[in-house]
Amino acid sequence: MEKRDYYEVLGVSKTASDDEIKKAYKKKAIQYHPDRNPDDKDAEAKFKEAAEAYDVLRDPNKRARYDQFGHEGLNGAGGFGGGAAGMNMEDIFSMFGDIFGGHAGFGGFGGGGHRGKPRYRGGDLRLKVRMTLQEAATGVTKKFKVKKKVTCTHCHGSGAEGSGATETCPTCYGSGVVTRTQQSIFGMMQTQTACPTCGGEGTVIKSKCKHCGGEGIVDGEEVIEVKIPAGVSDGVIVNVPGKGHAGKRNGVAGDIQVYIEEEADKELLREDNNLIYNLLLDVPTAALGGTAEIPTLDGKVKIKIEPGTQPGKVMRLRGKGLPALQGYGYGTGDLIVNISVYIPETLSRDEKKALEEMQKSDNFAPNPSIKEKIFRKFKSYFD
Repeated sequence: MEKRDYYEVLGVSKTASDDEIKKAYKKKAIQYHPDRNPDDKDAEAKFKEAAEAYDVLRDPNKRARYDQFGHEGLNGAGGFGGGAAGMNMEDIFSMFGDIFGGHAGFGGFGGGGHRGKPRYRGGDLRLKVRMTLQEAATGVTKKFKVKKKVTCTHCHGSGAEGSGATETCPTCYGSGVVTRTQQSIFGMMQTQTACPTCGGEGTVIKSKCKHCGGEGIVDGEEVIEVKIPAGVSDGVIVNVPGKGHAGKRNGVAGDIQVYIEEEADKELLREDNNLIYNLLLDVPTAALGGTAEIPTLDGKVKIKIEPGTQPGKVMRLRGKGLPALQGYGYGTGDLIVNISVYIPETLSRDEKKALEEMQKSDNFAPNPSIKEKIFRKFKSYFD
């Protein structure tokens, strides 16, 4: 099933402010909340769809990528990039619960707000990688050794020293939540929030792990492989889910954001998915025709030069550019060859004499139609 536009899902314009997006999501979440629509699969799907849209549009980086590349630009972007159908309801409640002014819980209808124990999330990491034009064209796998927080092997991430080092929380009695009843626009509502004593875990640690101090994580390092897709360009961010800092006490690991820095190529210029090569011909080849060798991403190729080729002529080699990023766009770009003609700055006596003889021929007199064509193109650069 084709995804709907995120702005359409929330019913806002593409210029909507952060506050307008938040209010729109709150309205949709109330409308399709599972506690108001029990056993309604359609409402649940719309609830997830709204959460997915909000997850993207509330984040400036994700929103910018979505505005530029659409849904394909979010592949591997973390969060709910995999689509609404596979979203976990637990994550939705834990991530967006505070939108109603509550704490860890979503704020339920009929007391169903808190859905399971919270998971601590590890921090994200940011890396930079320099890529050549050829690597950007084909995609590449890069390896990094990163220093980060990893799960404590002594306590296996629990934070407790030994099997008997935890006990049931005396405040919530192991449920991980506390319940309160309050008046709302929907009548009396029961709201469940994370227990303030145990933080929603349901247990408290009596004896903390001697290696990690009860955190469940320690300093470490890991070799990370990052698959960078073909078609990336300077400034693109590739997200690697679950490879950031480990979460405390067996929580959810953070992500790694890899920032792409594209190295300038010595011969080819990049313009979106197209490549540009500036070819400088000598006068005899421009006049008589022949062949010229030009670089491409696949190596050198020869192109045919027609007799009487004028400066400013453009040749286009279809499909010799870069592929669209992850299938977004209109296929592979082209290689555009801009042709100029080199006029010698110094001449020998014989060369000068030969040109003076040529000057007498009508064939060397400027053609008005060619002149107009060249200068019209030149003028277009400034319009």
